[in-house]
Amino acid sequence: MCKKVIIFGTGNISEVAYYFLNESNLYNVIAFTKEKSYIKSNEIKFNLPVVEFETLENNYNINDYYLFAPCGATHLNNFREKIYNKGKEKGFSFITYISPYAHIFTDLIGENCFILESNVIQPYVSIGNNCIIWSGNHIGHHSIVEDNVFITSHVVISGNCKIKKNSYLGVNSSIKDCIIIEDYSVIGMSTSIIKNTESYNIYIGIPGKIYKSCDDNIIL
Repeated sequence: MCKKVIIFGTGNISEVAYYFLNESNLYNVIAFTKEKSYIKSNEIKFNLPVVEFETLENNYNINDYYLFAPCGATHLNNFREKIYNKGKEKGFSFITYISPYAHIFTDLIGENCFILESNVIQPYVSIGNNCIIWSGNHIGHHSIVEDNVFITSHVVISGNCKIKKNSYLGVNSSIKDCIIIEDYSVIGMSTSIIKNTESYNIYIGIPGKIYKSCDDNIIL
């Protein structure tokens, strides 16, 4: 039986989520939701209603409907974290979408994760809640990806790494084995990390070095 799903947001990532969920025989998307102040009068998306997030539980039974919030990396993933936490406070469960074209060798994957095609996630990897893992990445054995992480595309994470919460890994970046990416780290495009990082810093280059510090207001 298909799970009835409400998608948070109407932007590009939400459109991609709708495409994949709509193609699946596991999910039935029945509405989109946004915060009230961002909803236009009589707004619809793909012929589906766009409903107020603040009062969602009043109109959709938490036992019958699931949420999915594939938000981007705004404010170092804090916005997606906020929506996930508010959804949990309302009593909703979240789905996790894993592409049938991904190669997954672990069951340790949390809620509200969006894992797209051509990913290879090796044995004994654990993925936390609320993570986005875009297309074509490699996550090596025994690595840990904590909550609220955004991994873009063609990222290589070697074995026994730890990617701490709310970090962002840019396209084509690579992480040496046994490295710790501290929470709220930003790894730039094509950057190679061979030493542990420090929180709230942007790393670029080969090997990666601190470019500048950052805070939750960074636009990625």
